[in-house]
Amino acid sequence: MVLGVGGSTFAAELERMTPMTGAVVPITAGELAQRVDKAQRLLRAQGIDALYLDTSTNLRYFTGIPLTLTERLHGALIPAVGDIVYLSPAFEAPKTRTLLRLGDDIRVWEEHDDPTALVIDTVRSLGHASGTIAIDPATPFYTVDGLRRAGNSFGFVNAAAITAACRQVKSVAEIALMQVAMDITMTVHKAAARCLAPGMTTTEVQGFLDAAHRRLGGLPASRAVQFGEATAYPHGVPYPQTLAEGDMVLIDTGCFVEGYRSDITRSYVFGTPTPRQRDIWELEQRAQLAGFAAAVAGAPCEAVDAAARGVIAAAGFGPDYATPGLPHRTGHGIGLDVHEEAFMVRGNRTPIMPGMCFSIEPTICLYGEFGVRLEDIVCMTEQGARWFTRPSRSVDDPFGATAEDATP
Repeated sequence: MVLGVGGSTFAAELERMTPMTGAVVPITAGELAQRVDKAQRLLRAQGIDALYLDTSTNLRYFTGIPLTLTERLHGALIPAVGDIVYLSPAFEAPKTRTLLRLGDDIRVWEEHDDPTALVIDTVRSLGHASGTIAIDPATPFYTVDGLRRAGNSFGFVNAAAITAACRQVKSVAEIALMQVAMDITMTVHKAAARCLAPGMTTTEVQGFLDAAHRRLGGLPASRAVQFGEATAYPHGVPYPQTLAEGDMVLIDTGCFVEGYRSDITRSYVFGTPTPRQRDIWELEQRAQLAGFAAAVAGAPCEAVDAAARGVIAAAGFGPDYATPGLPHRTGHGIGLDVHEEAFMVRGNRTPIMPGMCFSIEPTICLYGEFGVRLEDIVCMTEQGARWFTRPSRSVDDPFGATAEDATP
């Protein structure tokens, strides 16, 4: 039997859990102001007059306002020079004001108004009869279409170059929040593995993942639980499975802490690994470690993908994205969103920089048999890459139960 798998119960594991978020420090208003200042410097450097933020993660990143997208326009404008301006339905303005952490200028529209006209009128009121507006890449098409119609004297560009340039390099405060989220999720992973038993369903494990994250102080996020042949599918299958002896288990889960994400995947065998399972698991481990070794400051992001994919291809899988093999990119940036810039994928020449945080997860998919994914998040520092959480130790001891530095 694989060490650290089985032998406990959901109730026993939940009983021993206590919150891990007592020392968490939220992002300050001062840091939000620094983010806006950086965006303004980028706007001026690129000759752009204003940045429109829709109800998106970008709005939260720059303003701290965590709104959910609806059909009603609700956002903000960051001018190249001057103070941030908020845009709100008139009846929501009192609530919006309670959410403000920097600036106090709110422009409103009534239910019969065209809210995109308000955006353009606001830009004009800031001294721009024409010019260029950068649009939040998460903006719905109907809003983009309205902005084009209302602002025919303006040119519009994708704001991704600005938002990604700000968000892909994390601050010390952001990294600290992500570390807490990662620690919580790793604790949940270990507990979930200890609870596994024959006849257990994937939906039962999913319920435990949510309950455990909450018990430890995290807000549950995505969670995929797959058993047996279903582990070959990177994003799962649309039906539950029941655990049996000898099944490969794949659990991909995470949580939010003050809006910041964790994302960790573990694969291991329930029972005794077969030679085939052992070989593929160890190949996956070598590929992940090769990706980590390629994560060097100044190297292009695609180098991580090339290194991990090269190990898998050298073992006779692929080539490229063909299966059996690795059918997707090797990693993604992470922060407020689980998938964000920068992506570890062929063609991405963006240099890896200190402050970047990204996954290394070169899944090996063997449709009709099983799959293995080991996913951990890397933070690039001035001294080099470091893991947020310790990678899987071995196919027989995935959580390091026998290691001296093992943690619960």
